[in-house]
Amino acid sequence: MDFNKYISQKTKSIEISTIRHFFNIVKEVEDVISLCIGEPDFTTPAHINQGAIQALRNGKTYYTPNAGLFELREEISRYLKRRYQLTYDAESEIIVTIGASQAIDLAIRTLIDPGDEVLIPQPSFVSYSPCTILAGGRPVYVPTYPEDDFILRPNILEKYINERSKLLILPYPNNPTGAVMTQDQLNKIATVVTKNDLLVLSDEIYSELIYGTKHTAFARIQEMRNRTITINGFSKSYAMTGWRLGYIAAPKELTGQMLKIHQYNVTCAATMGQFAAIKAMKNGDKDIADMREEYDRRRMFILKSLREMGFKCFEPKGAFYVFPSIENTGISSEDFAKRLLWEGKVAVVPGNAFGKNGEGFVRMAYATSMDNLEESMKRIKAFMSKL
Repeated sequence: MDFNKYISQKTKSIEISTIRHFFNIVKEVEDVISLCIGEPDFTTPAHINQGAIQALRNGKTYYTPNAGLFELREEISRYLKRRYQLTYDAESEIIVTIGASQAIDLAIRTLIDPGDEVLIPQPSFVSYSPCTILAGGRPVYVPTYPEDDFILRPNILEKYINERSKLLILPYPNNPTGAVMTQDQLNKIATVVTKNDLLVLSDEIYSELIYGTKHTAFARIQEMRNRTITINGFSKSYAMTGWRLGYIAAPKELTGQMLKIHQYNVTCAATMGQFAAIKAMKNGDKDIADMREEYDRRRMFILKSLREMGFKCFEPKGAFYVFPSIENTGISSEDFAKRLLWEGKVAVVPGNAFGKNGEGFVRMAYATSMDNLEESMKRIKAFMSKL
């Protein structure tokens, strides 16, 4: 039977993530240290787990409202207010999602019609482009450069805007580069957004993992609240990747439409997980601070180690990735990653997985133990000496 003729062209046009491809190859290599996956090596704090355990013991295994438990939405509203000075109504402007990934897909599908263009800075997270294509839109890639600290420049952004442009993805702190944008830099992007009547999807999943400065939420920029869909979640900041919990905060005129897709697509996020998330929001600030301090220690170690080996490496200010240049090796990002895996027994992600502008770089996640990082740096140094 020819199944190919039944599969939609949109589905055929997207590829499996290169990150997952390398993650799967790692399983074939003995004694490998993986710096591939952006997943905290910490376990979920016990008091957060207890929220789900207690919910199960109390028989709270029913559906919640489509938008999520009202108590959780209230906690999210309070969190956004005290951490980022954002005000959202818990009843009508917040939706609890199946991770930030579903939130991204939900927002794009709600906004994009066939032919609409979505502006995507690159290098950036792998999901934005496939979600755009599956919604019938056209991804337009806006380059960022190491000499600009990988921030989005307004003059470059304007070159890619036309009458079909509808949505700008703003992925800061950035995966894979670790770049962070200041309030002044965001103000300049806001001017372009207003001038060209764009909406913005601000993916702030790494907002709690910033070093030496503070996160500025894009919706806080003057006149941007009504133009911004803020995406965030629990995976990175609370070490809750497997719980699959995220959320959207946006004007009610937008969340009201998103909720229609959300209810038919997933109904609601898992109930016991939502009770765990309430515990995280209420009592998790110290957990975040402790993990951030440890990530910072690892960040400075891996940055210093790579520079001592001769890598050109931009200092990441957020998330838990470094993005060193490997251009001086004379081989492609993918070849470098493959050789390092098989010859050096260290797994990294080739930069071109994050778009054409990522070629010449590799991503290394320092969301692993110091023992692993120290050993991986030794192995990379030995590999480089033979390359």
